Amino acid sequence: MTGMALAALGAAAAVLLAAGFGLGRLTARRDADPDLDLGTPVERATFHTLHTASLAAPPLRAGLTEDTARKAARRLRSLLGTEALCLTDRETVLAWDGLGGDHHEERVMRRVTDVLDSGRSQSIRTGCDDLECPLRWAVIAPLTGEEGVLGALVAYGSKESAVLVRAATEVARWVSVQLELAELDRSRTRLIEAEIRALRAQISPHFIFNSLAAIASFVRTDPERARELLLEFADFTRYSFRRHGDFTHLADELRCIEQYLALAGARFGDRLKVTLQIAPEVLPVALPFLCLQPLVENAVKHGLEDSRNECRVSISAQDAGAEAVVTIEDDGVGMDPAELRRILAGESTRSSGIGLSNVDERLRQVYGDDHGLVIETGIGAGTKITVRIPKYRAGVHKNSGTR
Repeated sequence: MTGMALAALGAAAAVLLAAGFGLGRLTARRDADPDLDLGTPVERATFHTLHTASLAAPPLRAGLTEDTARKAARRLRSLLGTEALCLTDRETVLAWDGLGGDHHEERVMRRVTDVLDSGRSQSIRTGCDDLECPLRWAVIAPLTGEEGVLGALVAYGSKESAVLVRAATEVARWVSVQLELAELDRSRTRLIEAEIRALRAQISPHFIFNSLAAIASFVRTDPERARELLLEFADFTRYSFRRHGDFTHLADELRCIEQYLALAGARFGDRLKVTLQIAPEVLPVALPFLCLQPLVENAVKHGLEDSRNECRVSISAQDAGAEAVVTIEDDGVGMDPAELRRILAGESTRSSGIGLSNVDERLRQVYGDDHGLVIETGIGAGTKITVRIPKYRAGVHKNSGTR
């Protein structure tokens, strides 16, 4: 997915430069600011083109809808310098900007049909009967996506122009790139949601049963502790199964871990020893939802459920300049490094490894391959997991109303 996105961005840059130089002289005459020293008229026009395109891109990255088309149409018309412009899907006009909408809009879809079928740009006479209307020629260029032709960009002018044909076609290609990136964003979101659902499914029914059994054991002997544990259990499940938001704050994730450890401590008693070392300055850092708790759960499982001995779990979150560094270490049974590699590669069916591979994949998707899990382990040597979380990354922020 990352490679496709980079290729698409490269294509977008090439298209914008082509459109910028193709429209250079036309835009220079109309829009260049004589007081802004940006070089030659063509260079000023290219700057204007790129700036206008940057303003049109955000709505298009949300897909092709009436709302996004309406927001983008004015910028795209300014980009082309035409009398009118409209954006359509395969069935209707989504947005019209400029002159002639009162009588051209209702019949434009008949003109668009051929382009939707062929996928090729066309330059046609409008056949307008209104002698006062300046819209005499139209360039219809297809907007494409992974599923084929999604709609069309229609640019209107007063006369036939080879420059307009070329420019409208290039801008339509650029719009198509934005729509493809929007689809990639949606695919990424669906993938992350599916992976979070997989993590939720991993929350062991045995853990839920054992937690409730541990709470029940205190009902008679220590009612106040039973009440506190029940509240911890309710908050833990509410956080783990929440429906909104791909990201959370480190403080919230650590609170979830604290709740999990309280429930595990009620079950295992003095066998579980936990050490926390948290730097307050990293608590506001945003990170993917539910990416640390599964690592702690693995540490407890390997340290206690697979052994009769006492287990020590150490959790640290420290400030490291542009990153927050989180380490989770246990002195449990550890694992074979070869088995760990199979788990992270998705080649192992070992149930305890689902959380590791899931978290590793999501971290790499969000931050890049340099930010996957770093795991040190060996048979009988315990396990140490290090997570490096950039403090600031575009698109990574806690969604409102998540907790």
